[in-house]
Amino acid sequence: MGKVVVITGASRGIGRATARLLAADGWSVGVNFAQNEAKAQETADDIRKLGGQALAVRGNVADEVDVVAVFDAVESAFGVVDALVNNAGIVAPSMPLADMSIDRLRHVFDVNILGAYLCAREASRRMCKGRGGNGGAIVNVSSAAARLGSPHEYVDYAGSKGAIDTLTIGLAKELASEGVRVNAVRPGLIDTEIHASGGRPDRAAVLGAQTPLARAGTADEVAQAIAWLLSDAASYVTGALLDVSGGR
Repeated sequence: MGKVVVITGASRGIGRATARLLAADGWSVGVNFAQNEAKAQETADDIRKLGGQALAVRGNVADEVDVVAVFDAVESAFGVVDALVNNAGIVAPSMPLADMSIDRLRHVFDVNILGAYLCAREASRRMCKGRGGNGGAIVNVSSAAARLGSPHEYVDYAGSKGAIDTLTIGLAKELASEGVRVNAVRPGLIDTEIHASGGRPDRAAVLGAQTPLARAGTADEVAQAIAWLLSDAASYVTGALLDVSGGR
C-alpha cells in the first residue's frame, strides 16, 4: 500500500506540482487549501484521472482546530499519515518595513510561522514512534529570502522563512530518535502565482534572468527536490536546508 502525505497550500504553485508528482509515485495525497476550493478540487481530480488517490481538504493552517481536522480527514480517507509537506505561505505587496501595517505583519506571521509550526506539531504527534506512530518525514518549504532578506520588498516574508529554517534545524534534532526526518527546501525565483499576490506578476521572470542560471525556476523543479527529501533515497538526510534557487 502506498504512503500518505498531507500537503498544505496544495491548490496552486509548488504545492500543486508536488501533489501531482507524489501521486504519480504512488502516494495518497491530502490536498489542503484555505480558500480556492475549485483549484484544490482540480488538483485532486487531476490526480484521480492519473489513477492516484487524493482528497481536497479545506483548512486554515493558522487555526489549530482546522489543522487537526485536516489531518483527521486525510487519515480517515487513506490511513496513517507518513509525511507532511509544510508548504502554505503568503506574501503581501512589496514595500519597506516602515510602511507595513500591523494587520499585514500579523497575517504574514500567522500563516507563514504559526501555521507551519502548528502543522509540524500535528505531524510530530502522529508520526513519532514514542507516541505510537510509524515514523515519517516532514519537508518545510522555506525560501532563499530567508538568507537574502528581501530588502525594500517584503522583509516580513523573509523573516517568516528564517523562522522556518530554524524550525527545520531544531525539529530535525528533536525528532531524529523518533523515526521522523525533517528537512527544508529553499526555493528562489520560481514562476508561480505568489508573485502576483505580491503585486509583481513578472518578478520571477525579470529577476530570474539575473541568477547564475539566467532564468526563473519552475514549481516542478522544486517538487522534485521535495519528493527526493521525502523518499528513502534521502534516508540519511535530516536537518538539511536545500537551496533550489538557480545559484542565487
